[in-house]
Amino acid sequence: MPYFTKLLLLIFCLVLLVESRKHRRRRWTSHPDVQRASHIVKKNQDLTKAWKGKTEQLLKIDEHDFTMRPAFGGPAIPVGVDVQVESLDSISEVDMDFTMTLYLRHYWKDERLSFYSTNNKSMTFDGRLVKKIWVPDVFFVHSKRSFIHDTTTDNIMLRVFPDGHVLYSMRVTVTAMCNMDFSHFPLDSQTCSLELESYAYTDEDLMLYWKNGNESLKTDEKISLSQFLIQKFHTTSRLAFYSSTGWYNRLYINFTLRRHIFFFLLQTYFPATLMVMLSWVSFWIDRRAVPARVSLGITTVLTMSTIITGVNASMPRVSYIKAVDIYLWVSFVFVFLSVLEYAAVNYLTTVQERKERKLRERFSCSCGIPHSKTMMLDGNYSESDANSLAGYTRNQMVPEEEKPEKVVVHLAMSNESNSSRKRGLKGHVGLRIIQNTHAIDKYSRLIFPGTYIVFNLIYWCVFS
Repeated sequence: MPYFTKLLLLIFCLVLLVESRKHRRRRWTSHPDVQRASHIVKKNQDLTKAWKGKTEQLLKIDEHDFTMRPAFGGPAIPVGVDVQVESLDSISEVDMDFTMTLYLRHYWKDERLSFYSTNNKSMTFDGRLVKKIWVPDVFFVHSKRSFIHDTTTDNIMLRVFPDGHVLYSMRVTVTAMCNMDFSHFPLDSQTCSLELESYAYTDEDLMLYWKNGNESLKTDEKISLSQFLIQKFHTTSRLAFYSSTGWYNRLYINFTLRRHIFFFLLQTYFPATLMVMLSWVSFWIDRRAVPARVSLGITTVLTMSTIITGVNASMPRVSYIKAVDIYLWVSFVFVFLSVLEYAAVNYLTTVQERKERKLRERFSCSCGIPHSKTMMLDGNYSESDANSLAGYTRNQMVPEEEKPEKVVVHLAMSNESNSSRKRGLKGHVGLRIIQNTHAIDKYSRLIFPGTYIVFNLIYWCVFS
């Protein structure tokens, strides 16, 4: 009996415990805050369960053939385009191309995608739905490489409005050709274009146009290039004709770039100018210092050759002369002429010494003339020293036992001195540059710098 009583008491306690818990739960759920929270949870439930398998039915994708363009058989469907340039990545002179990253957006109306909506809100999808509907087949003309970004997923967005209007956006990086003119390089400006066109649909089926005119092109304010200054972005459009397929609407994104000159001043123009100025140092070096002048000339010539080779290595092999080529090759000519100038000086010096040596051999004896006066025949004395021999008489100059031919020589010298006094310095001044090698260096110190300065003034006035 006691055991039965204990069992009843245990069952009674369990019933009371369960009833108390139910009572507390009813009190908690009846609280206003708890009811509000439960309402929010129900409102924010994952609606994909309700739409599972219903998106295609809502857009009526299965009821239409989306391989055909909208309004097939009717007038051309207008497709508006706008572009936002995210970055201008690089400009390559060697390959003559540029790389650009942009957001490309298309706008059109496809009534087959219209749907009923009580709040008139659009639906946004990713790239998976794009493969099931019709989208414009726009491609980049003269494109070398292009791709749609796919990190972390395909950068494609599709937004459909209840009335059938569609916004189709993608993030693209494209490398396209740019025909550049380097005739004024590096003082040049380049204009490049990115061209958009439908691949399959002619202007009778699809009409591409800029959605908002020039306002359809937006650029990031942070766009900058190391060698170029971006001057202007603008849009144009025109028709393109293909003989086999017909006329197509083509859109152009044009941008003008001006090259920064400071880099080339430091790397090309200043070194070339310094090499030319260095070659002029040889004009102040003694003409008898052959190793010094020759080594200086050869060094400057080789350095100019290295500068020219380095500049041409970074440029395409064009068939016309560039502005930098004119400057470098004229500088090279100045350096080369300074080497030729010393070659002329050295040659004339050698010729003069040969003549003086022959005169010494011919008049080897003193012939009764003091040594200081005899040396005049070697050509090392001035005109006044030669004229001073006019005061010598025949008896003073030559003993009577001398041979007759020697007397004739000295008399002829005396007569030549008298005649040269009458003529003055006319013949001597005319041949002074040739006979005196110092004069060649002297005039070169003025002619070379003056000519190079004039060339620089003309060059920078024409090309800058």
